[in-house]
Amino acid sequence: MDLDTVADELYGLRPEEFVATRDRYAAQARTAGEQDLAREIAALRRPSLAAWAGNLLVRGLPDEVQPLLVLGEELRRAHRELDGPQLRLLTRRQREVIGALGRQARRLAAEAGHPVGEGVQREIEETLHAVLADPEAAREWAAGRLVKPLGAATGFPEADEAAVGHRPAPTPKPEPSPKAIRRGRGEERRRQLAEARAEARDAERELGALRAQAAAAEAEAEDAARRSAEAESRLREVREEARRVQEEQGQARGNEQSARERARRADRDVREAGRRARAAAARVERLAEDAEE
Repeated sequence: MDLDTVADELYGLRPEEFVATRDRYAAQARTAGEQDLAREIAALRRPSLAAWAGNLLVRGLPDEVQPLLVLGEELRRAHRELDGPQLRLLTRRQREVIGALGRQARRLAAEAGHPVGEGVQREIEETLHAVLADPEAAREWAAGRLVKPLGAATGFPEADEAAVGHRPAPTPKPEPSPKAIRRGRGEERRRQLAEARAEARDAERELGALRAQAAAAEAEAEDAARRSAEAESRLREVREEARRVQEEQGQARGNEQSARERARRADRDVREAGRRARAAAARVERLAEDAEE
């Protein structure tokens, strides 16, 4: 048993199976004297519903993984080079692919017994956006072991839309010469792009922190709910056992009373039979004496 093998199995399970299976493997590692491995296994966190559905997508549709990673590389290259025609083409493909894979993930989750709503599907699609925008996010998603949804570090900033042709560039103020106009326009665009990317990074970091807090709270709530359900189940079992014991005790007391009553009747019958036997013996003795006379 090693950590990778255990993790691969755990993150392929349904969410409600995760904790019990993880704890069982951790206990096996402790029993085998592998304390470090036991701690590493115990530290594995149960995935959120959206992360689990993202893992399902990787595991259930492995042929879709590489094409999505390739599309991400092409999109990032086109953004770096500000290749307008290529960006327009790839952006359409991005919307189509993410929409299709989001629906596929939702279908797989429903088939696995966990239908997901619109909110979870949006988180799945955000993860796919992150996969396209961020190589590190792509590697993490492709491993199929997500614990929480991914968010792109910067995404594909809106500031690039002018290059794609989705909105017109700002109208420049008149300049002394066309060359100065072009230079000023480029500098302004680069400045706006840098500011937009910085704001996006800050917002994404804040969003990531809030998502982490929310995921931790959700995991704690789910663990508490599981423990509550287990305690309620044990309480029902104890109550049922107590009820059976009380019934058995009542029946045993009834049997005891019946047995004592039978014993008392039998005792009376014995005494009556003894009295009759003595009377009969006395009569025999008298008759014998009379016969001798």
